[in-house]
Amino acid sequence: MNIKYKIIQNSIALVTINEPKTYNSLSFKNLSDLIKVFKKLDKDKKIKVIILEGAGKGFSAGHNLKEVKSLKVKNKYQKLFNLCSKLMLQIVEGKKPVIAKVHGAAYAAGCQLVASCDLAYSTKDALFATPGVNIGLFCSTPMVAVSRKIQRKPMMKMLLTGEPIKADYAKELGLINDCFPKSKLNNEVLKVAKKIASKSNLTIKIGKQAFYKQLEMPLSKAYAYTSKMMTLNMMAMDAQEGISAFLQKRKPVWKNR
Repeated sequence: MNIKYKIIQNSIALVTINEPKTYNSLSFKNLSDLIKVFKKLDKDKKIKVIILEGAGKGFSAGHNLKEVKSLKVKNKYQKLFNLCSKLMLQIVEGKKPVIAKVHGAAYAAGCQLVASCDLAYSTKDALFATPGVNIGLFCSTPMVAVSRKIQRKPMMKMLLTGEPIKADYAKELGLINDCFPKSKLNNEVLKVAKKIASKSNLTIKIGKQAFYKQLEMPLSKAYAYTSKMMTLNMMAMDAQEGISAFLQKRKPVWKNR
C-alpha cells in the first residue's frame, strides 16, 4: 500500500503518499487508498488533526500520465476524475482539520490536493502549478479547489501559462498559509496541529462544516445558517465548559459533547 499513516502526539495522524518513483502520483489506486484512509481517520474519535505529506523529492505531481494515457475510453477517464473529486470532497467535508505539509512540487491534481486541505504549509523552495495546458489537458478539476483559495487573475495566469509559482507568492495569494526552511517545516506544522488538537473536537467539527457551507450561500442565508450553527454549538457541553473556564480563568476540560 502506497498510502501510509501513523499516529503522532497521541491525537495527530500523519498520512504519507509513499510512491516517490511516480512523484506520489494520484493514480486510481492511490486515490482509492487515500479516500479509505481519510474515511477511517474521520471515524477515529482519538484523532483530532490530520497532516498530509508526500515522500521522496516532492508532494505530488498529480495524475499518473502513463496511467491516464492507457485508459483510452471515455468512461474510464470519467471514473478517474470522479474519484479524484471524491477525495477532494472527502477532505473538505470530513470532520477533522487536514493540514498539507508540502515540499518540492505540488502540480496539477497535487496542487488541487493542497488547495483542498484546510491549511497548507510548505518549504521555501516548494513550487505550485496547474500545468495541464502544456500537455493539451486544461486543469479543469484542479482549478475548482485552487480558484476557491486565490483570486481570478493569478488563477487564470497559472491555468493559461502552466507556469509554476514559488512558495512566497503562493503564500501571498492565499494558496498556502506560510512557508519555512526545510529544517523548520515539520516542527512548524506540528506546532499548528498541536494547537488545533488542544481544542474541542466537537467545536472544530461544527465550525469546519459551517465554514465551507456558508461560503456557497448568499449573505442573508449565510447569516441565518450560521446563527443556527452557533445555537447548536452553544447547546453543547463544551461551549458551556469553555465559557465557564474563561470566566474562572482556568484551562477548559473538553468532553467533546
